[in-house]
Amino acid sequence: MNIADSWRLRIRTLEAAIQLCKAQWQVRFVPLGKWRQQLERSDRPARHTAQPGEETARESRRLAIHIERAAQRLPFETKCLPRAVALAAMLRARCIPYRLCIATRAARSRTGTDDLHAWISVADRIVIGELPGEWHILLEIKG
Repeated sequence: MNIADSWRLRIRTLEAAIQLCKAQWQVRFVPLGKWRQQLERSDRPARHTAQPGEETARESRRLAIHIERAAQRLPFETKCLPRAVALAAMLRARCIPYRLCIATRAARSRTGTDDLHAWISVADRIVIGELPGEWHILLEIKG
């Protein structure tokens, strides 16, 4: 890896950290209806909309890795929803279609902790937030 590639990776992780900070703040202080509109697909045509092909799927997985790296470096904990919202913002900026799901565990599987979960899927493949178990989707945002 050359120096230019190394800096490109660092810049992407910095972008992910900024998006995580924004998402953490949004999830905590802004009503869902307000930030949900930002994440949903708009009716206006994008300059270039990527098709959910193999290259798009690889790019979305790479972005998810940057979100995870940034989350490890922040001085506060980020849970699954801010991570999913941050990745959604990065995917949206790159015109990559995604699906953000917010779900709850099946009633028989609930333990009282971590009964809610969020993830992002691109081309029907979860790229961040994969967690085993039976989940019932409460909200789905298509971006």
